[in-house]
Parts: sequence; structure tokens; C-alpha cells
Amino acid sequence: MLRRMTNEPEQQIGVGAPDAFQRLWTPHRMAYIQGENKPTGSGAGDGCPFCSIPAKSDEDGLVVARGESVYAVLNLYPYNGGHLMVVPFRHVADYTDLDGAETAELAVFTKRAMTALRAASGAHGFNIGMNQGAAAGAGIAAHLHQHVVPRWGGDTNFMPVVGHTKVLPQLLADTRRMLAEAWPAA
Repeated sequence: MLRRMTNEPEQQIGVGAPDAFQRLWTPHRMAYIQGENKPTGSGAGDGCPFCSIPAKSDEDGLVVARGESVYAVLNLYPYNGGHLMVVPFRHVADYTDLDGAETAELAVFTKRAMTALRAASGAHGFNIGMNQGAAAGAGIAAHLHQHVVPRWGGDTNFMPVVGHTKVLPQLLADTRRMLAEAWPAA
């Protein structure tokens, strides 16, 4: 962000009432806010991104690892750098609808995601969970996915708390490559 080298408060012309606040614009977030690439229905053929990602290359789909029943993918709209999701290949909405093999591999991939994130980025802790249904906050409720969000001491600071902005220090493609290299072998 460019700043004028002056002691006078910056004047915002044409953007509302002038004030002394600095702004960090993140226009890329509008895609998420406006629901870009959000499925149009609840079926697998209704534009579900989690159904289309496996057909892409790992690089294009931001896939970190693939298993028999599930895969690990970077979140396009991460809460923190390295925010992964573990997703079943099968289009299923509810955790109770997973079969035994899917449930087991989802658990194994969650553990591997934690291991890879610790090795690659020194994560101090994790937020892990699923939002089941739109009422619970699921952005894509029709296709189950488990979030694995790495956390570090001090990662909740001025920017997200007061500025309502996350600063991600690395491009998603670089993060994907780093985590894929750190992903533990089966």
C-alpha cells in the first residue's frame, strides 16, 4: 500500500466521508462473498467444486494428496495459510452417510494433514471440524468436507481482529507444493 509522506491525514475523495483510516483492499474475496463457483443444487452434477476438483491435475485443483476414498485440497478462501480440507470423492452431504472405509480414510488423512502442516510450517495447533448443513455455516453443504486449519501462537492479531483481514504470506500454488512434499507416505 502506498502512503503519502506527510503529517496530514489522508483525504479519501469520492469514497464517502473523509477519515484517517487506512484501507487494505481485498477484491479477490468478492468471488467468495458473491458465491462464485458455488453449486447451483444439491446433486453431484450441479456444479459442485468438490466433484470437479479430482478431474484436475493436482496443481490446477490445489490437491495436496489423494487416497482411495478421500483427497486433501487447499481451501481457496483460507482462514490461515495452509488451510486444508479433507473431502470424500463421493458426493455425500452428511457425515453419517459415509461408509466405513470413507470414515476411516477421512480420519487418516486428517492426521496426515496435521503431520504435513507441522513439518512444513511448524503449526502450533489446529482447528479441525465440519459444518454440517447450511444452518451450521457450511458454504458448500451438499458435499461434506472437513477443515484442517493450522494455528500459531499470535496468529490472532490486529489484522483479523480489528482489520477483519487475513494476511497470507504465500501463494496457494506454493503452499500446495510445500504441503505435498511434506505429506507423509502411506
